Amino acid sequence: MIDTHCHIDDPQYAEGLSAFLDEQKAGGVEAMYVPGVDASSVKDVLEVCDLYPDYLFPALGLHPENVKEDWREQLQTLKAAVDENLASTPYTLHHTPREATTPRRSRLIAIGEIGLDYHWDVTFKAEQQEALREQLRWAEEYGLPVMIHSRDAAEDTLKILREFPNVKGVMHCFSGSHEVAEQVVKMGYYLGIGGVITFKNCKLAEHLVGIPLERLVLETDAPYMAPVPYRGKRNESRWMWYVAERLAEVYHCTAEHVNEVTTANAKALFVRKL
Repeated sequence: MIDTHCHIDDPQYAEGLSAFLDEQKAGGVEAMYVPGVDASSVKDVLEVCDLYPDYLFPALGLHPENVKEDWREQLQTLKAAVDENLASTPYTLHHTPREATTPRRSRLIAIGEIGLDYHWDVTFKAEQQEALREQLRWAEEYGLPVMIHSRDAAEDTLKILREFPNVKGVMHCFSGSHEVAEQVVKMGYYLGIGGVITFKNCKLAEHLVGIPLERLVLETDAPYMAPVPYRGKRNESRWMWYVAERLAEVYHCTAEHVNEVTTANAKALFVRKL
């Protein structure tokens, strides 16, 4: 399994991190992708990934909820960090053991977490849209996929993504309708499926009917969104097994097959195209 969206830089994981990661590996987790959320998260994301450069893989971006008055300054700081990381570290395929002479430095695998969120506040709605466009330009420039956050903003999100047909990525923590799922997949994006699909009243399983398993990737959004039977606890990547079991019911296959396909999907997507 690959956890394509895990905030392992969260302070909740700081104590005993090495042992925690060993538990995830023992639980079948092959790699974890760690998105940033603003300029202040750059240091923490890169540092934790540098400690485990063959297991944790970073992304950088400005989360829509963090688009405030200083959004332009934040984007300047983030773009400088993206430029510096990719210029100073020759890119190699991840999940491949590095030579002893290769610098122990994490390579960015995506731009994210970015997107639109109109759920709580639309004060900076226009700024969110411009910030999303700017970061999609970075993804296009560097041939990187994106991690898209979209809440109560599907129409605008899809409209902006269509302006960048060469950029692909994941619709993170997808919980939209079947119609939106079809549009996302038609655009060449993947759906990130996490613990919410195990929740009692969740309709996501119904919305995935007809959507190819080959367009899904697994994720946690840890430390949030732990699946049943651990709902409400600090999430762990190894618990994606419960997500795989639920998807196996939807796709009439085994959880092992779900893990095999979604792992291949993640590896295919998160490879720099330049």
